[in-house]
Amino acid sequence: MHPFIEIFGIKIPAYGVMLILAIFTAYFSVAYFSQREKLDFSKLETLFFAIFISSFIGARVFYVAEHGQWKEIYALWKGGMDFFGGFIFGGLTLLVGLKLLKLPFWKVLDIAGISVLLAHSVGRLSCWLAGCCYGKPTDLPIGVVFPPGAVAPSGIPLYPTQVMEATGNFIGYLVLYRLYKRKPFDGFIIASYLLWYGTERFLLEFIRGTTPPIKGLGLTWNQIVCLFAIFLGLGIVVFRFIQTRRSF
Repeated sequence: MHPFIEIFGIKIPAYGVMLILAIFTAYFSVAYFSQREKLDFSKLETLFFAIFISSFIGARVFYVAEHGQWKEIYALWKGGMDFFGGFIFGGLTLLVGLKLLKLPFWKVLDIAGISVLLAHSVGRLSCWLAGCCYGKPTDLPIGVVFPPGAVAPSGIPLYPTQVMEATGNFIGYLVLYRLYKRKPFDGFIIASYLLWYGTERFLLEFIRGTTPPIKGLGLTWNQIVCLFAIFLGLGIVVFRFIQTRRSF
């Protein structure tokens, strides 16, 4: 809705400002939960910045590849970061970093899951300001009309999918924060994250207007990834439950 923020006469892309806030949110969340888990934050800090760089590259590459906008790969002020691209690149970096830095696997994954969900709730608002990741046209009262110049089509009411996802992510963070205090085993939080966000995003995809469904399937490729995340989350719960019971 406001693609630029003006400070002392200088226009700054609002998309970038919100992404920076999301990065700081994730950073402080990792710091907080690393202290809670009594882990070496200096190692986690190194891993954090490596994941940030790889996620940024993955998110942008996936977006321009999906929309065929290679000529605008550097035009970040127009929006355009694919969450799952960043998630995949960042996840691979996380797995490699855990091995190299010899960090506890499941504890760090729990920290990553809850921190990503909180940061994503902030970062998704960047899409709202830029007008990207918009919803389909709707006649419901919740419909929003974007002004001319936004990435989203202007002049027609659209589902506010950006705000809906940001809200869902923040509610999910509050739920996971409560669960963190009494998690039955390490790995429970990352599993809960995959289940929560996988389900949330799967449902939102039906009213998002930016990703067309796969022909003959009726689902978007994002929904395929969501289904994989949901089954992975269930698999982690079953695997860790059996593993922890055997350790007693």
